[in-house]
Amino acid sequence: MTPRPLSRRTLAASGLLLPLGLLAACADPEPAATGGASASGAGASDGGGAGGAALDTSGTQELIRAAADEEVATLLPPEIAESGVLRVGINGASAAPLSFLADDNQTYIGSEIDIARIVADKLGLDFELKLTTWENWPLKLEAGEFDVVHANIGINAERLQKFDFASYRAAYMSFLVAKGADFQLEDAESLSGRLIAVSAATNQERILTEWNAQLESAGKEPAVLKHYSSDADTLLALGSGRIDGYLSPYASLSFVTARRDDLELQGKINAGWPDETLVAGTFPAGTGLVEAYAAALNALIADGTYTQVLERWQLTEEALPASRAHTQENP
Repeated sequence: MTPRPLSRRTLAASGLLLPLGLLAACADPEPAATGGASASGAGASDGGGAGGAALDTSGTQELIRAAADEEVATLLPPEIAESGVLRVGINGASAAPLSFLADDNQTYIGSEIDIARIVADKLGLDFELKLTTWENWPLKLEAGEFDVVHANIGINAERLQKFDFASYRAAYMSFLVAKGADFQLEDAESLSGRLIAVSAATNQERILTEWNAQLESAGKEPAVLKHYSSDADTLLALGSGRIDGYLSPYASLSFVTARRDDLELQGKINAGWPDETLVAGTFPAGTGLVEAYAAALNALIADGTYTQVLERWQLTEEALPASRAHTQENP
């Protein structure tokens, strides 16, 4: 069934809520905000720790908005300009702080939504939000159900064969560890002999497996990789000292540490390791929208609105100095 269009003010769940833990960022599952029962983290048994810095996860949070730029809007493809609407697909099953249900359990909020909304503002377009899943966004985008998808999608060579991209955030992974740990996890050598949690069949597991192969070839003890059935179990193991660290996307782990004072992040590994990748708005190849989108993002970077969004969601370490169009011809 085609995802139902949702207004920019209130977004009813209407049966579209999907279980957390489906595939998200760069095709990798991400943890829930705190391992708890809701985005607010209430009621979780996750190894203890008092709440950290307050983040507004209410459905009534003040929206960050941007002023329209007529010069940038002239770059829009005629059909988009004439429609006056930017149709944005988001992953309705993503994890905080990307796109998730607010405390009212019916309004979608998050960094992906905020970025897309201010781009629509800058282009002078109304903002129409539609829900999809990680598995379905490529087919639905190609079918024309959205103009752009914001689902923490990483740029890679395979996707460039079908899609264009406007980059808006770096793509990192980090290790979640107990605060004050007497070690520093950041590369293959630092993992030797450590117990590290990781989600199975993910890009981060691939990285750890390759690092273990490097350690073994150098005659060093590899890390022991642990898999847990839920994020709450992972955080409980970390809080009780049964594991040394947990490797997962930076965006979601930074949200965890913003809400707990007993955990911290170590290391910053590019999600495309050993290469590099960026998170980007994604378009069907050849529509021409990517150039206008990148120009709007650069205007938002220049006027500071982009920074406001990343600051709200504790993602300033993934800020880019500029956006650009990435195509198969100009990756």
